[in-house]
Amino acid sequence: MGLHCQIKNINMKFKSIISISAILTISLFSHNAHAQQQSQFTQYMYNTMSINSGYVGSTETLDAFLLHRSQWVGFEGAPKTSRFGIQSPVSEKVGLGLNVMNDQIGPSQETNVEAVFSYSLDLSFKTKLTFGLNVGINFLGLDWSRGTYNNPQDPSIGTDINGRIRPVLGTGVYVYSDKWYGGISTPNLVKNDFYDDIKEAEIDREIHLYVIGGYVFTISEGLKFKPATMLKFVPTAPVTWDMSANFLIYDKVTLGVGYRYDDAFSGLFGIQLSKNIFLGYAYDRSLTVLQKYNDGSHELILKFELSKKNSNLKSPRFF
Repeated sequence: MGLHCQIKNINMKFKSIISISAILTISLFSHNAHAQQQSQFTQYMYNTMSINSGYVGSTETLDAFLLHRSQWVGFEGAPKTSRFGIQSPVSEKVGLGLNVMNDQIGPSQETNVEAVFSYSLDLSFKTKLTFGLNVGINFLGLDWSRGTYNNPQDPSIGTDINGRIRPVLGTGVYVYSDKWYGGISTPNLVKNDFYDDIKEAEIDREIHLYVIGGYVFTISEGLKFKPATMLKFVPTAPVTWDMSANFLIYDKVTLGVGYRYDDAFSGLFGIQLSKNIFLGYAYDRSLTVLQKYNDGSHELILKFELSKKNSNLKSPRFF
């Protein structure tokens, strides 16, 4: 009986050690991979205006989108991001847009409101080069009552922030044709402070540099292959590399998979509900130790093509 109790106590201690180690590992991983980084998206190929201002006006239509992402579902205080964007060409070379973002993580909430401007140059009959600029403001709020903390006596904890205003200034270059696109951008050149849920403190957000690209291959009359990729560079974090492979079936249904290097595997689905409305969904499953502690990430996007500027000028577009 005594030996049984001793073995039981050892097992309990062992489980406690494993649990503590797992929590420490999650904290370390989260800090290294996500601290100081802006929100990430799996459907970046349908959400290009959010990361590259040069995209504005490139569709030759008045377009709008709504996006919501719930990351690491089941993980308390995990990021939740919502976006709204609308953009349109206003002349042969000028595009204008509006970008609104709300990002929640732990006790913090950030809201961006940005005006977006682009100017395009014709490189050939089908190829254009666009320069973009986004200017706006960021509102930061911190409500310390939304959670519990490792050290409640820390003097940096307890002072709520309500609507602190900081500037946003970003730029992008985007080049595209009817079958392919590429771009390089930084959504914000201003190093504003933000809340880091691991450090339980406000720290400086580093400048992000994005490189994107994609192509549309016509395999048959009813099938197109749409690979895309995105690289994200942050000075104080590892490079983030996203890759996706989507198949478009009869210009109606999209099925695909995605991979974020050393981080997550994704499944993507999209459907053209009507000529003007597209619905897309993505599910991410973490490939790290985090998969044991959450039920994955969900992302939903709804895109509207509100009008055509000139149907005679518009080439078929699939991104």
